[in-house]
Formats: sequence, C-alpha cells, structure tokens
Amino acid sequence: MDILIYISDYIVPFIILSIVVYGIINGVNVYGSFIKGAKSGFLTVIRLMPTLIGLMAAVGILRASGFLDFIADVIGQFSGMIGFPGELVPLTIVKMFSSSAATGLLLDIFKEFGTDSRIGLIASISLCCTETIFYTMSVYFMTAGVKHSRYTLTGALLATFTGLAASVFLADLLLPLGL
Repeated sequence: MDILIYISDYIVPFIILSIVVYGIINGVNVYGSFIKGAKSGFLTVIRLMPTLIGLMAAVGILRASGFLDFIADVIGQFSGMIGFPGELVPLTIVKMFSSSAATGLLLDIFKEFGTDSRIGLIASISLCCTETIFYTMSVYFMTAGVKHSRYTLTGALLATFTGLAASVFLADLLLPLGL
C-alpha cells in the first residue's frame, strides 16, 4: 500500500518533468509554448465566463424560488414507484446543470440520511455515473461554434437515466454485502 502512496505523490511532477525534458530534447521552446497555451486557455475562460455565470445564476434561482423542490416533489412521486428515491430527484436535476451545486446537495443528503444509507449510497454512485449535461453542452458547443446539437441532448439524457438506474442497482447489490 505504501507504494501506491509513493506513486501518487510523484506521478504528476514526473509527468510534468517528462514533458519538459521531451520538449527540450526536441528543441522546443518549452517556456514559450507554455505561455502561448496559458494565454489561449485564459482567453477561453473569458469567453466561457458569461455562460458559466448564467448557469450558476439559473441554478441559484431554481433553488431559492422553491421551484426545484416543487418539481422534485412531483417527479419524486413517480420515481419512488420504480425504486429511485424521491429525495434524490433535486440532486439529479441540479447535477445536470452544476456539479459543484450537486456536491453541496450531496453533503446535505449525507447529513440527513447518512453516508452508509441506501439513499446516501445511491446519491454517491449517481454523481459518479452522470454528467453535467447542460453545462457541458453549453461550454463545448459554444467553444466549438456548434449551432445544431442533433441528438446530443437525447443521448446525454439516456446516458444519465442509465447511470441513475445503474446507481440504484449497484447500491441494492452492495448494501447487503456491507460494502
């Protein structure tokens, strides 16, 4: 086990050093390339900032207005019938927009139900099995200049619902084992 800790401490510095050495061996101006890439990355962040602010504001408004809780109650009545706890509907909806906001909700779920509960386990697994659909689509499509998303949203929602089903299945499989 100590070897894994040792490797994890040194893997990132080793990769960075390897890139620098490889660049120097091939005659690349490593520092100049780094500065050029950092400038390009900074400009990308500036272009994305209005989209990110808009998404964060929308999630904040949904939570503060109580509309998210209302939608969660309505959907939760049906999701409970198929085995998905209604208490996790707000987490699922928020995760589609913002991973950091979903993490905040996850901590609230842990405080209320516990990390080892069925709901806590499903919530943990579902956050790993799903993606921030609308955030990812808006950021990547805006950056790439995509105007027509075709079937991206449909595929992403299908993948999300599959991940949610998998989280329920895995939690129900792992809980009896005490894992």
